Amino acid sequence: MRIAFVCTEKLPVPPVSGGAIQIYIEGVLPYLSKHHDITVLSLKNDNLPDEEVVDRVRYKRLSGRTKSEYLNNLRDNISNEYHLVHVFNRPLWVMPLNQQAPGSAFSLSLHNEMFLPNKIDRERALKCIATVKFITTVSRFIADGVKGLYPIAEEKLNVVYSGVNPSLYKPIWLEKHLPERKELRKKYGLDEYKVILFVGRLSQKKGPHVLVEAMKSVMETHPKTALMVIGSKWYGANTTDAYTQQLQSMTESLKGPVVFTGFLPPAEIPKHFSIGDIFVCTSQWREPLARVHYEAMAAGLPIITTDRGGNAEVIRQGENGFVVKDFNRPEAIAERIRYLLDNRHIAKKLGMAGRKIAETEYNWERVANQLLELFDSV
Repeated sequence: MRIAFVCTEKLPVPPVSGGAIQIYIEGVLPYLSKHHDITVLSLKNDNLPDEEVVDRVRYKRLSGRTKSEYLNNLRDNISNEYHLVHVFNRPLWVMPLNQQAPGSAFSLSLHNEMFLPNKIDRERALKCIATVKFITTVSRFIADGVKGLYPIAEEKLNVVYSGVNPSLYKPIWLEKHLPERKELRKKYGLDEYKVILFVGRLSQKKGPHVLVEAMKSVMETHPKTALMVIGSKWYGANTTDAYTQQLQSMTESLKGPVVFTGFLPPAEIPKHFSIGDIFVCTSQWREPLARVHYEAMAAGLPIITTDRGGNAEVIRQGENGFVVKDFNRPEAIAERIRYLLDNRHIAKKLGMAGRKIAETEYNWERVANQLLELFDSV
């Protein structure tokens, strides 16, 4: 079957600049391309050719200085040659693209709350739902949100949790990985500390400021504790704004070391997870389900996350991590951090359980197999 993957206008594939959707696409392609002829349509990038074939997958990268320019270029590249057009996270694009390829089947992959009234009007939402053969969502939270607004969509909704490649991550308790872990920690001046790790965009809705506040009290009682923040304001760059400047100013009063790495290419992320001892996700918004949870599990880190959106769906309380209900209260985060610092055997047990869950449930092969079943049903 000839399938077109229609990526969003934000970032290119492969994920040279990061992006959860782009990482998702890259993760499943090696499995899907064994069964189907796939073309990936994504944003043009100066570091990538406009068109190429790699490992049986055809890539076409289109210019898009604006969303409308990108959509127009997509329309020029979509035709009835495709048996299925799989649109990522843009329900508004389904109908315009379907007009270009009325003989193709369409499906939708949802990674955010894209059916909210401020994202799409009811008339076009209903037309999109009627047109697509199926809708995949990255969490039950996203699926339930669509169903709540449009009950007619229920039979087309399929929760397909994202995944990770566990082989790229090196569990921190395995002896063979300790030399590299020690070397990386030494590079950042953290070899004598227990490291609390944050990975994500530096935005208010991701909540790193809540973690910084929590670390004030943690470092008071546990002076050999450090904070590492991996990420930047936006994908692929290290631009700053008032929030990132405020965040860095807040850390000046902390008693322990704080490291801001800035943006790291996706290929660098797995090894940097091995620096941490505890992973904390402080999402303050209705997070669809942050993929950093899968990465932290693969790295064998105990997880502390907030009960926002779909995050809690991959956490088994007390088994691979803890979900904090009081998501905006720093002391609630601090309490869980101190508990894991004081109970290292429990922290290790949670990390080991998370690694096993990542290997058996949240791997790319499982994601691809779920998608293959849906593709074959078209």
